[in-house]
Amino acid sequence: MTTPTDTFHGWVSDSPTTPLTLTTFTPKPFAETDIEIRITHCGICGTDLHTLRSGWGPTEYPCVVGHEIIGIVTRLGISATPTEPLQLGDRVGIGAQIHSCFEPSCESCTHAEENYCPQIVSTYNARYYSHETKRRSGEKTYGGFARTWRGPVDFVFKIPAGLPSAQAAPLLCAGVTVFTPLRKYGAGAGKTVGIIGIGGLGHLGIMFARALGCESVVGISRTGRKREDVKKLGADGFIATDEDQGWQRTWSRKLDLVVCTVDGEDMPLEGYLKLLKVDGTFVQVGAPEKPLPRLMAWALIQKAVKVTGSNIGSREDIREMLKVAAEKQVLPWVEKRPMAEVNGALKDMEAGRARFRYVLENGENESRL
Repeated sequence: MTTPTDTFHGWVSDSPTTPLTLTTFTPKPFAETDIEIRITHCGICGTDLHTLRSGWGPTEYPCVVGHEIIGIVTRLGISATPTEPLQLGDRVGIGAQIHSCFEPSCESCTHAEENYCPQIVSTYNARYYSHETKRRSGEKTYGGFARTWRGPVDFVFKIPAGLPSAQAAPLLCAGVTVFTPLRKYGAGAGKTVGIIGIGGLGHLGIMFARALGCESVVGISRTGRKREDVKKLGADGFIATDEDQGWQRTWSRKLDLVVCTVDGEDMPLEGYLKLLKVDGTFVQVGAPEKPLPRLMAWALIQKAVKVTGSNIGSREDIREMLKVAAEKQVLPWVEKRPMAEVNGALKDMEAGRARFRYVLENGENESRL
């Protein structure tokens, strides 16, 4: 067990308007079921920006964000039971979820859909769930913009040798967020898939759709600025909705599945639905701070299309995603930045300069990875 003086160092946010500062914070006490890692890399996700500015609701400051974490195991509780064998020195990753209730009465947990557990515990800006009280405990969760991470072992995953750490980091959130709906809704041989938004999530959506063997993959963006990037990512087609005249008619009923990684009150939602075939599926994974556009009923009725959403992925989804990424070499396009430059990287992320993911490094060289 730890002592009350246990402290970690990390880049801490104290308000929605002030820069992060390198200082100390107190993690949860180390439990026999916990793991501790030395953080080497952490990706910057859009969720980090929303949380830092209290965009989805009031953030509980002080807060340490970051949930695309790669690190080396330095401590393993004597009662820790990881979902795969782990030992000291292993390279592991942590994504956006670190715990769920695992109660026998929880339909989500008992059906291997822990990402929909009503007691889901986020990697940061959350409170841990207590199995003794069946309620949230007083202990806060802290993320990966730090030197060390500690928490339950349940959602810690061994990183395959074929994935470099900087490229593996975004897979833990962005990767599984697009992989899960592609897998669930049948992306594969004979299927045509559209990916809306060519950013951290969207570029991985194109790469995973291709890795899963889809017949055709179409990138969709507002302008043609990323047209060449989309080709390099392996897409067969491209739509610039603000520039391509008649795009809704040209691409009408061409796609089996559309995954939308963007949000906005003014996005052409009904136009996107026109791209779907009969019984096609539109999946929203981008999480806006404001409502989505209004939708006329005929947009659904005329082709029996389905509009749904998807939240990160289960533990089984994450393991399968990492396996596919390693086998098919799905490697995110990343720009590595020193952890000390986190504030500048966040500003660049907010300004849309990432191509397509910033990954923070703690400055320690990994021998071969």
